Amino acid sequence: MSDHELRVSKIRDGTVIDHVEAGQALNVLAILGIDGSEGFGVSVGMNVPSDRLGRKDIVKVEDRELSQSEVDVLSLIAPEATINIVRDFEVVEKNRVTRPDGVTGVLSCPNRNCITNADEPIETRFDVVADGVRCDYCSTILRADIADHIDV
Repeated sequence: MSDHELRVSKIRDGTVIDHVEAGQALNVLAILGIDGSEGFGVSVGMNVPSDRLGRKDIVKVEDRELSQSEVDVLSLIAPEATINIVRDFEVVEKNRVTRPDGVTGVLSCPNRNCITNADEPIETRFDVVADGVRCDYCSTILRADIADHIDV
Protein backbone atom coordinates (compact mmCIF):
# COMPACT_ATOMS: atom_id res chain seq x y z
CA MET A 1 0.00 0.00 0.00
CA SER A 2 1.45 3.37 -0.97
CA ASP A 3 1.53 6.39 1.35
CA HIS A 4 -1.19 8.04 -0.74
CA GLU A 5 -3.62 5.14 -0.76
CA LEU A 6 -6.67 5.34 1.50
CA ARG A 7 -6.91 2.65 4.17
CA VAL A 8 -10.60 3.38 4.73
CA SER A 9 -12.98 4.75 2.13
CA LYS A 10 -14.43 8.25 2.26
CA ILE A 11 -17.81 8.82 3.89
CA ARG A 12 -20.68 10.68 2.22
CA ASP A 13 -21.98 12.49 5.32
CA GLY A 14 -20.91 12.42 8.95
CA THR A 15 -17.94 13.08 11.20
CA VAL A 16 -14.28 12.12 10.99
CA ILE A 17 -12.37 12.29 14.27
CA ASP A 18 -8.71 12.43 13.31
CA HIS A 19 -5.45 12.71 15.27
CA VAL A 20 -6.70 10.68 18.22
CA GLU A 21 -3.92 9.39 20.45
CA ALA A 22 -3.09 5.80 19.45
CA GLY A 23 -5.12 3.29 21.42
CA GLN A 24 -8.00 5.66 22.26
CA ALA A 25 -10.39 4.90 19.35
CA LEU A 26 -12.48 2.44 21.34
CA ASN A 27 -12.82 5.01 24.13
CA VAL A 28 -14.00 7.53 21.53
CA LEU A 29 -16.70 5.08 20.46
CA ALA A 30 -17.69 4.57 24.11
CA ILE A 31 -17.98 8.34 24.65
CA LEU A 32 -20.23 8.57 21.60
CA GLY A 33 -22.32 5.64 22.82
CA ILE A 34 -21.58 3.67 19.67
CA ASP A 35 -21.69 -0.08 20.10
CA GLY A 36 -22.85 -1.07 16.61
CA SER A 37 -26.54 -1.44 17.42
CA GLU A 38 -27.57 2.09 16.39
CA GLY A 39 -27.05 1.54 12.66
CA PHE A 40 -24.35 4.15 11.95
CA GLY A 41 -21.60 3.11 9.57
CA VAL A 42 -18.38 3.27 11.58
CA SER A 43 -14.78 2.92 10.42
CA VAL A 44 -11.90 2.74 12.87
CA GLY A 45 -8.21 2.96 12.06
CA MET A 46 -5.89 2.20 14.95
CA ASN A 47 -2.15 2.80 15.20
CA VAL A 48 -1.87 4.28 11.73
CA PRO A 49 1.20 6.40 10.85
CA SER A 50 0.96 10.12 11.64
CA ASP A 51 3.46 12.90 10.93
CA ARG A 52 2.18 14.87 13.93
CA LEU A 53 1.73 12.09 16.51
CA GLY A 54 3.92 9.27 15.24
CA ARG A 55 0.96 6.88 15.54
CA LYS A 56 -2.71 7.81 15.73
CA ASP A 57 -6.25 6.47 15.66
CA ILE A 58 -8.99 7.75 13.39
CA VAL A 59 -12.76 7.25 13.72
CA LYS A 60 -15.30 7.86 10.95
CA VAL A 61 -19.00 7.92 11.83
CA GLU A 62 -21.48 8.11 8.98
CA ASP A 63 -24.69 10.15 9.17
CA ARG A 64 -23.88 11.73 12.53
CA GLU A 65 -22.48 15.09 13.62
CA LEU A 66 -21.18 15.50 17.16
CA SER A 67 -22.67 17.75 19.81
CA GLN A 68 -20.47 20.26 21.63
CA SER A 69 -20.74 18.25 24.86
CA GLU A 70 -19.46 15.15 23.04
CA VAL A 71 -16.55 17.16 21.64
CA ASP A 72 -15.79 18.52 25.13
CA VAL A 73 -15.49 15.01 26.56
CA LEU A 74 -13.46 13.81 23.57
CA SER A 75 -11.00 16.63 24.19
CA LEU A 76 -10.16 15.11 27.57
CA ILE A 77 -8.83 11.88 26.06
CA ALA A 78 -7.84 13.22 22.64
CA PRO A 79 -6.55 16.80 23.11
CA GLU A 80 -4.89 16.81 19.67
CA ALA A 81 -7.99 15.59 17.80
CA THR A 82 -9.43 17.24 14.74
CA ILE A 83 -13.17 17.05 14.07
CA ASN A 84 -14.07 17.06 10.38
CA ILE A 85 -17.70 17.45 9.31
CA VAL A 86 -18.32 15.79 5.95
CA ARG A 87 -21.26 16.49 3.65
CA ASP A 88 -21.60 14.95 0.19
CA PHE A 89 -18.03 13.53 0.42
CA GLU A 90 -16.51 17.00 1.09
CA VAL A 91 -15.06 18.31 4.36
CA VAL A 92 -17.21 21.39 5.04
CA GLU A 93 -15.92 22.13 8.53
CA LYS A 94 -12.64 21.28 10.25
CA ASN A 95 -11.96 22.12 13.89
CA ARG A 96 -9.34 21.17 16.43
CA VAL A 97 -10.79 20.31 19.78
CA THR A 98 -10.30 22.73 22.63
CA ARG A 99 -10.39 21.62 26.22
CA PRO A 100 -13.28 23.17 28.13
CA ASP A 101 -12.85 24.81 31.55
CA GLY A 102 -14.99 22.06 33.04
CA VAL A 103 -17.35 19.18 32.36
CA THR A 104 -20.60 18.30 34.11
CA GLY A 105 -22.35 14.97 34.33
CA VAL A 106 -20.03 12.98 32.09
CA LEU A 107 -17.38 11.60 34.46
CA SER A 108 -17.71 9.61 37.66
CA CYS A 109 -15.49 10.45 40.60
CA PRO A 110 -13.14 7.63 41.64
CA ASN A 111 -13.29 8.72 45.29
CA ARG A 112 -15.91 6.42 46.81
CA ASN A 113 -16.35 8.92 49.67
CA CYS A 114 -17.21 11.79 47.29
CA ILE A 115 -20.74 13.18 47.73
CA THR A 116 -21.41 12.37 44.05
CA ASN A 117 -21.10 8.66 44.86
CA ALA A 118 -23.61 8.80 47.73
CA ASP A 119 -27.34 8.46 47.18
CA GLU A 120 -27.62 12.21 46.68
CA PRO A 121 -29.11 13.83 43.55
CA ILE A 122 -25.86 15.61 42.67
CA GLU A 123 -24.42 15.75 39.18
CA THR A 124 -20.65 15.39 38.93
CA ARG A 125 -18.60 18.44 38.00
CA PHE A 126 -14.92 18.44 37.12
CA ASP A 127 -12.61 21.37 36.43
CA VAL A 128 -10.12 20.79 33.62
CA VAL A 129 -6.59 21.33 34.95
CA ALA A 130 -3.21 21.08 33.23
CA ASP A 131 -2.62 17.43 34.11
CA GLY A 132 -6.19 16.07 34.06
CA VAL A 133 -9.50 16.93 35.71
CA ARG A 134 -10.34 17.77 39.33
CA CYS A 135 -13.63 16.95 41.06
CA ASP A 136 -15.38 20.14 42.22
CA TYR A 137 -16.65 18.40 45.35
CA CYS A 138 -13.72 16.41 46.77
CA SER A 139 -10.76 17.74 44.70
CA THR A 140 -9.72 14.26 43.54
CA ILE A 141 -7.64 14.57 40.37
CA LEU A 142 -8.01 12.15 37.46
CA ARG A 143 -5.01 11.96 35.17
CA ALA A 144 -4.21 9.11 32.80
CA ASP A 145 -7.33 7.05 33.50
CA ILE A 146 -9.96 9.61 32.51
CA ALA A 147 -11.49 7.27 29.91
CA ASP A 148 -12.19 4.68 32.64
CA HIS A 149 -14.45 7.18 34.41
CA ILE A 150 -16.59 8.32 31.50
CA ASP A 151 -20.22 8.00 32.54
CA VAL A 152 -22.35 8.93 29.54
